[in-house]
Amino acid sequence: MQLSGANTVTGTIVGSATALTLMLALVASLGVFNTAVLNTHDRRRDLGMLKSIGMTPRQVTVMTVTSMAVLGVPGSLLGVPLGIAAHRMVVPRMAAGLDITLPGSMTAVWHPPLLAVLALAGVVIAVVGALVPARRAARLTVAEVLRNE
Repeated sequence: MQLSGANTVTGTIVGSATALTLMLALVASLGVFNTAVLNTHDRRRDLGMLKSIGMTPRQVTVMTVTSMAVLGVPGSLLGVPLGIAAHRMVVPRMAAGLDITLPGSMTAVWHPPLLAVLALAGVVIAVVGALVPARRAARLTVAEVLRNE
């Protein structure tokens, strides 16, 4: 069976892919959030020392968010090519399993501007996931850190 134009199967595929993408972005943000929480908890003493010698809350926030953004860069650089490879393997097999032929518009979806946005999205997810733990770490006082040691 040949698919062409906007029809219910195409709409279902696009809708499912969009929903899965949003769920994966949420899960990735929660993973980064968890990593940032654990990272700031492990570095409480270091943060207390830095704050005792004059580091401002803003600097603590920037340092924590930057460390997560640095982890987001290799994640993006690995994730985008792996996602393209998975798409090229999975989508044709799914279509073959349904005994349909997908139009070229559904298989040739990777364009340089989109790839740049996807790579940037990985870094944005890392930054957004790190904001709350970074702000919480920035609000720590030196006395709080030393009391908990």
